[in-house]
Amino acid sequence: MSCNHDCSSCSSKCQQQDLREQLNQYSQIKKVIAVSSGKGGVGKSSVTAMLAVMMARRGYKVGVLDADITGPSIPKAFGITRKARGSELGILPEETHMNIKVMSINLLLEDENQPVVWRGPVVAGAVKQFWTDVVWGELDVLFIDMPPGTGDVPLTVYQSIALDGNVIVTTPQSLVQMVVGKAQKMATMLDVPIVGFVENMSHVKCPDCGKVIPLFGDGKALDEAAVTLGVPILARLPMDANVAALCDAGEIERVVCDELTPAVDAVEALLK
Repeated sequence: MSCNHDCSSCSSKCQQQDLREQLNQYSQIKKVIAVSSGKGGVGKSSVTAMLAVMMARRGYKVGVLDADITGPSIPKAFGITRKARGSELGILPEETHMNIKVMSINLLLEDENQPVVWRGPVVAGAVKQFWTDVVWGELDVLFIDMPPGTGDVPLTVYQSIALDGNVIVTTPQSLVQMVVGKAQKMATMLDVPIVGFVENMSHVKCPDCGKVIPLFGDGKALDEAAVTLGVPILARLPMDANVAALCDAGEIERVVCDELTPAVDAVEALLK
């Protein structure tokens, strides 16, 4: 109960257990990037989808694992209505128009509107199966759309899957320092490298005069958190009705978001 996961400062003689699951034997994935948040409603799934799309535009083989079992939204964003199929090799992910491979619980349910009313261990088990039983094939990068918070399922992902980086999505509210601090500390405790922060819904740009209007705060809270935690701010994304409309229409692959380019550069740097 009092373990801080720092074995170097621990006097106990217990042996650290490796809980990582084996990747499906027919899959080869170079880098795995989690996209997480300290709280819900910050646009984490849309950021995950846009990162995947922008990496695919650069010619990389990309996949998205939707680990938000109780609130899956990745298939909707990509307009995927087909159900995942199985073979003697394992579960086959669906593919988007840009050949981005996707696996989500919604691709396995008969009705996508059916709620997933499962207890934590069952939800965590489903996420593990998306890693061990899905035939991802050859991917340059797999993005994992994490559930919000620091609870059971995020812990399962961090401990079960060998992650190469974590992008933390947040918004400009004043409570951001506490929220992102918790997400950052959880990742650090579990030895997951932080790629950086992405501030979503950072501002609105007036379509007439171009003036930038910070609706939820001036962003100073994130600036302070970034300095305190030693984590870079990769991007500040505006509120864009066009992005929301394309996401709702299942056409996220048509989105152009130049503000996210530094975050994509940071992911690409891991591959190089």
